[in-house]
Amino acid sequence: MTKTITFAIMHFTIAFAVTYLITGSFVLGGLIAVIEPAVNTVGYFFHEKVWQKYGKAELAAKPLKYFI
Repeated sequence: MTKTITFAIMHFTIAFAVTYLITGSFVLGGLIAVIEPAVNTVGYFFHEKVWQKYGKAELAAKPLKYFI
């Protein structure tokens, strides 16, 4: 859980810093720092659903040498 929390803090910080450096706006930096990770989290949820449905079967069908 600590790794997840520290990653989230890093993600928010990077999103804020990049937006602030580009725009010079603390407000816009704060908005992007909140909105982007939230949208990314929702996208990741659906990515996992698709991966569970299609990804495992595709990986299981490939020979081990494909990964080496």
